[in-house]
Amino acid sequence: MAAKVKKTTKTTRKQTVSPFNIYWDKKNYFLLIAGVVVSVLGYYLLSVGAWDSTESLVFSPILLFIAYILIFPLSILFRKKEVVENSNSEG
Repeated sequence: MAAKVKKTTKTTRKQTVSPFNIYWDKKNYFLLIAGVVVSVLGYYLLSVGAWDSTESLVFSPILLFIAYILIFPLSILFRKKEVVENSNSEG
């Protein structure tokens, strides 16, 4: 009988790099979390009280507007300005 040969193969894991590392900083994640918190607070105020209460008709739409129109797009579009060094060479 023939001897069985074990094939040993090394498996290497590919490390996937997040595509957001290039564009997103801590400030972007902070703004995204702040947007989620403000929108949850807006929906909470929408559900509190009667349907014609001040919280449901005034405060919650303002908070939801701020979250969806200001904070979420700001968290996506905010980029850190790159500093370009200008070297003035004198003669």
